[in-house]
Amino acid sequence: MLAHSGGAPEFASTILVGGGVALAWIVVSRLRGRGFPGLPRWIGVAMLPLAPAAVVGSLLLPSLLWPSAVAIGPRPTSSASIAFAEPAPGQVVTGEELGVWVRVENGTIVESSSTNVTPDTGHLHLFLDGALLSMTSSGDQRMDIGGLTPGEHQLRAEFVAADHAPFDPPVVAAVTFVKEAS
Repeated sequence: MLAHSGGAPEFASTILVGGGVALAWIVVSRLRGRGFPGLPRWIGVAMLPLAPAAVVGSLLLPSLLWPSAVAIGPRPTSSASIAFAEPAPGQVVTGEELGVWVRVENGTIVESSSTNVTPDTGHLHLFLDGALLSMTSSGDQRMDIGGLTPGEHQLRAEFVAADHAPFDPPVVAAVTFVKEAS
């Protein structure tokens, strides 16, 4: 919904989500008698279904009003390939930080998001044990792993297009490392 591509669809979604949250706050405050004393109670009750409707509308309305902004058709194939330079496969890691370095070949990491998708530009998405950890425009970073349980963990990187959607086929690399108790 709010994937950094900008423009009218994202703006409309943001306004609708914000409006839904604001309406919910007004309605709940009024119905609990904690705010908006000038607002008749029956209007608060009448506004109650508008809050979830605004949030649902944030998902549906942009794709109905701007269908060209929604990815239509096949995804591009990328000429890029990626590989982990750090950590090394099976590396034992101690301490609170993990150095991560992903090499990108035949592709360029760009800082800004765009709906102008090319097969050789994009971002890196990093996943730790299947959960999205970061979306970055750098192949080199330090990760806080202080709260990570000791044992084997998988780090996966995906080079995605500038619109944050994957290429077809996806451009991925994975490495397993071992977190040792401090």
